[in-house]
Amino acid sequence: MWERTGVAPSAPAAPSRTAVDPGAHPIVGGTPGGSRPDAMDPTGRSATGADRDSGAVSSGPDSIAAQHFSAPPMLDPELPLRRVSAGETLPLAEGRRALSWWLAGTSRAMLNLARRHALDRVQFGRPLAAHQAVRHRLAETLVAIEGAEATLATADTDLGALLAKAAAGHAARIAARHCQQVLGGIGFTAEHDFHRHVRRALVLDGLLGSAAELTREAGVWVRTRGTAPRLAQL
Repeated sequence: MWERTGVAPSAPAAPSRTAVDPGAHPIVGGTPGGSRPDAMDPTGRSATGADRDSGAVSSGPDSIAAQHFSAPPMLDPELPLRRVSAGETLPLAEGRRALSWWLAGTSRAMLNLARRHALDRVQFGRPLAAHQAVRHRLAETLVAIEGAEATLATADTDLGALLAKAAAGHAARIAARHCQQVLGGIGFTAEHDFHRHVRRALVLDGLLGSAAELTREAGVWVRTRGTAPRLAQL
């Protein structure tokens, strides 16, 4: 629950919103400074904007902190979004499987960039791929990606989708770390495409549970039931 200060006595107090209020914005949270963005009405106009237009907000040094509100980001109207009713089951397994394949794809893209660079880049008369340490990094990345894709191929259950998402996120972070090392300084530049895949991998890994979060969730699942599924069942 939050309230806005700095309202003149003549203006009626705006109703406060709670986390369970269906009219509250579903995405925007508090800002690092502790203030909250303006609430939005169904028309998209700021609910507190009317107070500012009518002059209900007092001016002066004491009210400056109260007026530090930023408008919430507007969502793309073409996004396939819908409001979910309370108690409705969310298709987490399907979403995690889709994100896992996306993570596997961007991991392979990072591996291909690093592999091409290792083959084409010649240093001290030898290509980078001739060094055993470089080959080991690329091989470890490939093993992680292949393992994630193998898990995805059999992720038919909720637990399988959870483990597949965790494996795909883990593989993406391994790919980002090793491929960045192989690419060297060029991998840090905006001119190279590598940074696009790294950013995408970090965002996708955090959606519907990161690799670390889902691993802990799987551990809680096993501990609660007191048994672990056989490898053939996974």
